[in-house]
Amino acid sequence: MNRFTFQFNEIKAAYAAEPNPTIEARLERIGRIEKMVKANEEKLCKALIADFGNRDPIESGLVEFQGIYQACTYTRKNLKEWMRPVQIETPFYMGGSEAWVESQSMGVVGIMSAWNYPVRLALLPAIAAIAAGNRVWLKPSERSSRTSGFLASLIQEYFHPSEFCVTTGGPDIAEQFAELPFAHLFFTGSELTGKKVMRAAATNLTPVTLELGGKSPAIIDHSAKLKDVAASIVYGKLLNGGQTCIAPDYILIEQSLQDAFIRELQTAARKQFGGTKQLTGPIDDAQLKNWDSLVNDAIERKAKVITLLDSSSTGTRRFEPVALIDIPENARILNEEIFGPILPIITVPNCAAAIEYINSRPHPLALYWFGKDKKNLRQVLDQTRSGGVTINDVFLHAAVESLPFGGVGSSGMGKYHGKAGFDTFSYQKSILEVRGLLGTNFMKGTKPAHPPYSKKTERLLKYLK
Repeated sequence: MNRFTFQFNEIKAAYAAEPNPTIEARLERIGRIEKMVKANEEKLCKALIADFGNRDPIESGLVEFQGIYQACTYTRKNLKEWMRPVQIETPFYMGGSEAWVESQSMGVVGIMSAWNYPVRLALLPAIAAIAAGNRVWLKPSERSSRTSGFLASLIQEYFHPSEFCVTTGGPDIAEQFAELPFAHLFFTGSELTGKKVMRAAATNLTPVTLELGGKSPAIIDHSAKLKDVAASIVYGKLLNGGQTCIAPDYILIEQSLQDAFIRELQTAARKQFGGTKQLTGPIDDAQLKNWDSLVNDAIERKAKVITLLDSSSTGTRRFEPVALIDIPENARILNEEIFGPILPIITVPNCAAAIEYINSRPHPLALYWFGKDKKNLRQVLDQTRSGGVTINDVFLHAAVESLPFGGVGSSGMGKYHGKAGFDTFSYQKSILEVRGLLGTNFMKGTKPAHPPYSKKTERLLKYLK
């Protein structure tokens, strides 16, 4: 028996006692999350610095806390509307029957969050699950151990464990956690681990949402202004040390634009991250080792390295951001998710070739397009598949709370943020109230089709056609 079974049953019993929380109860719990984060921003920032070796508190405010406050505000504004039953049109032969759909809570929701944004990625799905009326059990990542541990202590301070429970631990704990019979299991992390989570959830036929990653391309069209593009790409690639699931993984650009773009890229990098205190470090030694390994593998295969900054990075684990050009197709950097401050630049002859390159690989979580040529943009939007798209900037589609966020294919399944998150953690119950025409028994429900069958039934069949 799973070591967490008794704990799960206690949470499930608490849910059974309150399966349909009022809007006031849901918003009060969401308000506690907001208060918890606001009261502990400074301490959370210190924990994040301890995990990453170096991370500017302002960056943590932007990428961790702001999204949580935005989700709380947006949910508070819209939850009443989301909870309202939706009227559905009924066919004419149903007489005066009325149909509607109600969003109901599911039960105990499991959340397995990632280390790269350990506060945001733990609490955003929790807000959505609580908004839908569920109880939540969180398993944060062990790689961000200090932040995960501190967040666990805060949740225990602000919530009863039957409302919002949290369990920390390593892969063995995660494995047991994924095997619990949750009403829904939400996972953020790598594709490899996502497959393991899905297999574990299948034992109980637990529905899953998988927020994965992959190699998100950035297409630079011939019509783009390279200075502006470089500023956006540098921000997207170096924010959080490149440890972002929707960071631009690689660049697709025409050969004639490459040299000018690299010059603008270096200028932008030195302007934004020249003060190296702004550059977030790798989460651990394993991450640093992987970055070094990816670059060394590319060098061994004759790729050229271009440094992006003049000064050395700070923190306990140092790595200098680089761009790579002339990379052979068999280099690991082109075939593995980078999750770091390394930017491969790939030249293509035109827009069609860029689309072909993207479509020869698994569907990305995000796609970025830069330029003014609307025809080329339309081509990219129509002919590629990705979880989301930002045009002429990076990240921002994920910052709009009203836009569903999620992947497609190997970059994930299911959506959240805003109403999409509420719907993910809700059961849509279809309801039909049978009535006759104008309050009479005429054409009421199944009555006209009851046996014994007769000519009258045959005429009904012909009429329904």
